Amino acid sequence: MSTEAAFARWTARVEAKLEQSLPVASQSPERLHAAMRHAVLGGGKRVRPLLVYAAGALFDVDEAILDAPAAAVELIHAYSLVHDDLPAMDDDDLRRGQPTVHIAFDEATAILAGDALQTSAFDLLAHADADVALRLDWLQVLSRASGVAGMCGGQALDIDATGSVQSLSALQRMHALKTGALMRAAVRMGAAAGGASGDELRRLDDFAAALGLAFQVRDDILDIESSSEQLGKTAGKDVAQAKSTYPALLGMQGAAAKLEELASTMQNALAPFDARSNALKALGELAINRVH
Repeated sequence: MSTEAAFARWTARVEAKLEQSLPVASQSPERLHAAMRHAVLGGGKRVRPLLVYAAGALFDVDEAILDAPAAAVELIHAYSLVHDDLPAMDDDDLRRGQPTVHIAFDEATAILAGDALQTSAFDLLAHADADVALRLDWLQVLSRASGVAGMCGGQALDIDATGSVQSLSALQRMHALKTGALMRAAVRMGAAAGGASGDELRRLDDFAAALGLAFQVRDDILDIESSSEQLGKTAGKDVAQAKSTYPALLGMQGAAAKLEELASTMQNALAPFDARSNALKALGELAINRVH
């Protein structure tokens, strides 16, 4: 089966799981439930769920087992975007070509929607149709990636750095937490379901770390090169907020060279897996070449 066909099937699976996991908008409290659905079901590349399925595919894991972690990691990602867009954070009006949640509803509802999506992710894993030990592993991996040692910590560093010039190492650490941690968690959860060995997990961690950073470097480039219509979110925000970015520190050519270096790192990390890693390789190429 082609990678494109696998991606289409996995996307359909996670969309169905997300729909099933979210409360219906007609159920009280209706406004909160509508906001949660607006945040999650409004499109998106679903990269993190695809990473779960692609990592599981390395070990021939039954896709039904992967539905819960795939949906859970997307719920965490969606919650982070809702809060990231708030006036107290990035203050953005547009996400995935639609009004952000606090614009479509209000700030209080957006905060509550993000909170509810986060807790829903862990509830979903706790009740997943999987062995207890595996569920516990998933909960540990996702909670660590979501908290102060991962995404939240990275967001705090991002806020602290606004208006100042970061070193390249500080910028890389910030993005390893803010963006990379959740991608590493997605890969880890898929691999854990297949009983990956320690060496296999280390290689997959290296791949996911490079992919997460590549995703951010490409994001920095697109913020300069693309329009808001192309991106589905406000373009030029990094420059407007005086944030350190890879193009700002390395120049556009240097940022492009960094992408080439990260592509090589991903390739080397996946080399021992041969054709079994084609889906992961395709996601790495997406991070490098995406246009929105």
